[in-house]
Amino acid sequence: MKRVSKVLTALVLGTVLAGLAAGCGGEKKADTIKVGANLEMTGGSASYGISSKNAIELAFKEINEKGGINGKQLELVVADNKSEAAEATNAMQKLVSQDNVVAVIGPNLSSSVIAASAINNSAKVLDIAPMATNPYVTVDQASGKTKDFNYRTCFIDPFQGKVMAEYAHQNGFKKVAIVQEVSNDYSVGLAKFFREEFVKLTGDENSIVDVANYQTGDKDFTAILTNIKALNPDAVFAPGNFTESALLVKQARQLGIDAQFMGGDTWETQEFIDVGGKDVEGVALSTAFDREKASTEEAKKFLDAYTKEYNGEPSALTAMAYDAYLIAVSGIEKAGTATDTVKIRDAIAATKDLECVTGMTTLDENGDPIKGVVIKTVKDGKFTFKDYVEAK
Repeated sequence: MKRVSKVLTALVLGTVLAGLAAGCGGEKKADTIKVGANLEMTGGSASYGISSKNAIELAFKEINEKGGINGKQLELVVADNKSEAAEATNAMQKLVSQDNVVAVIGPNLSSSVIAASAINNSAKVLDIAPMATNPYVTVDQASGKTKDFNYRTCFIDPFQGKVMAEYAHQNGFKKVAIVQEVSNDYSVGLAKFFREEFVKLTGDENSIVDVANYQTGDKDFTAILTNIKALNPDAVFAPGNFTESALLVKQARQLGIDAQFMGGDTWETQEFIDVGGKDVEGVALSTAFDREKASTEEAKKFLDAYTKEYNGEPSALTAMAYDAYLIAVSGIEKAGTATDTVKIRDAIAATKDLECVTGMTTLDENGDPIKGVVIKTVKDGKFTFKDYVEAK
């Protein structure tokens, strides 16, 4: 979710598009059905990539043991994007032009998906992002047009930001400080939508007492927090990467700030709890899945299989990565082809009431799923269900 580079150089585009020209819209012949995974296997967001890979590998194992699709085995091709937008572009180029995949799952970071989308759209290869919530993942920012080959399994920033503003308002908070990771598109987006909705709900232009900025990788938040302590807000909304966010909350508690801390779905990693320890107890965060809201047969099968395979509790990201696989496989099956990427895209675009882990899934005209938001807290060192907000 780091900031996307605004310009892809002519050299990169020239090299990429030349490599893709032969494959655009054509049949991709193979003995197996190759599906790519453009994931954060190393770098600052490696936990996202590893969680996604675990879910996808579990899904592939299950379907291949049942005979695959139309007698063909699924082959997973993983490319490490190193948690960087530029590397995600390189990984996408490799997957579509060298590995000849028919679909790609990932990246998880919004900035990485946006940067790489020129590649998979030029190649007419479907990409499904499990966790990329920025609106411009599926819609081109410059033209406002929907990207033909980009989809996602998570809710989008406007909805997530508004839900957390509603949560703050419903809990009686009248003054909120915002702390945003200014180099992170995801964080800035959520902060914007939260701010707009909270001011609207309170009817008070001064209900947001401060908007403070920090950079990805920062570790000392003393100056920001000292100012916030003086303002004495009821709550602090701080969507951002899990490491920086956990340090922020930890240092706030050490300074004696007892305001309610709230964040987004990036907080739901074990690393957030490991870094924050007892200081992140009681925080509130938005996410897409919880065992208590597992209502489909796919969810029950997934929970049983994941627990057996990994001896642990799956996160919302893990569930959404599994959903990305379900949507991709559904598209291949409905298209009646494992090679024509345009037909596969058309089948996925028509997804309606597909049974997934996070619920019955319908994709809207932009390729975004229509789904609700789970509110969780941290209790006794574990993420715990708190509330559920239906999609609007």
